[in-house]
Amino acid sequence: MKSNLNSRRKFLKTSALGAAGLAFSAKSYARIIGANDRINMATAGLHGRGRAHLNMAKSLSKSLNVIGLIDPDARTFARVQSDYKSILGNAKTYEDFRKVLDNKDLDVLTIAAPDHWHAPMAILAMQAGKDVYLEKPCCHNPEEGYWLKDVVAKTGKTLQIGNQQRSAPTSISLVRDLREGIIGDVYYAKAWYENNRGSIGTGKVAPVPSEFNWDLWQGPAPRKEYKDNYVHYNWHWFWHWGTGEISNNGLHEMDIARYALGVDLPSKVSSAGGRFTQKDDWEFYDTQNVSFEFAEGKMLSWEGKSANGMDVHGRPGGRGTWIYGTNGTAVVDRGGYIIYDKANNIIKSENERNSSSSVDTLGITGMDNYHMQNFVDAIQKGEALNSPIDEAVKSTLLCHLGNMAQKTGKTLTCDTTTGKPNDAEAMKLWGRSYEKGWKPVV
Repeated sequence: MKSNLNSRRKFLKTSALGAAGLAFSAKSYARIIGANDRINMATAGLHGRGRAHLNMAKSLSKSLNVIGLIDPDARTFARVQSDYKSILGNAKTYEDFRKVLDNKDLDVLTIAAPDHWHAPMAILAMQAGKDVYLEKPCCHNPEEGYWLKDVVAKTGKTLQIGNQQRSAPTSISLVRDLREGIIGDVYYAKAWYENNRGSIGTGKVAPVPSEFNWDLWQGPAPRKEYKDNYVHYNWHWFWHWGTGEISNNGLHEMDIARYALGVDLPSKVSSAGGRFTQKDDWEFYDTQNVSFEFAEGKMLSWEGKSANGMDVHGRPGGRGTWIYGTNGTAVVDRGGYIIYDKANNIIKSENERNSSSSVDTLGITGMDNYHMQNFVDAIQKGEALNSPIDEAVKSTLLCHLGNMAQKTGKTLTCDTTTGKPNDAEAMKLWGRSYEKGWKPVV
């Protein structure tokens, strides 16, 4: 199914060439497209990362035109419309994202809804002929990640996953240097994340706010009673909707670590950790150390400390990645990188000129604009995506396997082709059950 954007391009090209004949060069045509062919987008999920998406649209307003705002909580619309009035114009508001998919003028859906919505929403959008910018993690469970790959292959739509550091110029530069052997053969990477999150308390069953469609918010997830500590952020810490800190934040650094090492899927996964600092409803882990071994003779680890932000790495922002090679070491985060030789002398460094490290709930940084620009260029110019679904599935699977290993208390041996653990208990977490009528059809 061809997108409406392609139809508009065809019309503009035909009209321009028909009016001016051979007098129009390819460069002239490019100027016409640049002047008239903005991408119409709608954003789903406005309480957190959705605002980052609107920031991107504001920064890239020459390329992006916001025509829709989507959220099952109507209370958010007035504030978003006020904060972004300069770019919203006549943008319509929608409670149900499925209604905006019927809009033939819509080219792109950007998704910042909770994790349990990511894959089901993206699948429906691509099947409706829309390109998609999807926040990480790309999937609530491993099975959904492979469904996304299938749908991209079947529809041919552009799907960018929000692993923004893949588009940071300094991270790209560092990986290029590593490939060229600046620290010899890389064999180990350690990613870390630190924060000072407090207790989420013990939730109580409460009346659903009148302007909040709790049933629609749950969407593909089997129904639960509304409690006063679920929304709009604490859902991250419940298995039913979220994927824990390892996917919420660890995924960013683990993706860069895997990228730097040049590895795909692990052969062995182990995890240690727990919810140590509070007694509350948080179901995942506030402290976790996960190790991944790869058949290539390489290793990756992630250290997550959600409830103690003590900086022990000497880098601002509470997050980053160390990469070890036979001839030296590198450290990289959202602010740039430093490369050392084995005598601890700095041999190269670079700061990210348009970025900042952030651990807030929005996580807005300069990398967002780089990443969205890459998505736009993929749609308009056919450029390669920096975070295509094939790569995103591999990195996201590390997070899922880490949670599986922790929950089962086992060291998992995995198939390096499929990523599946050779353990029946762990495989119960490979997919999920869905509310009737909501299971994706691929």
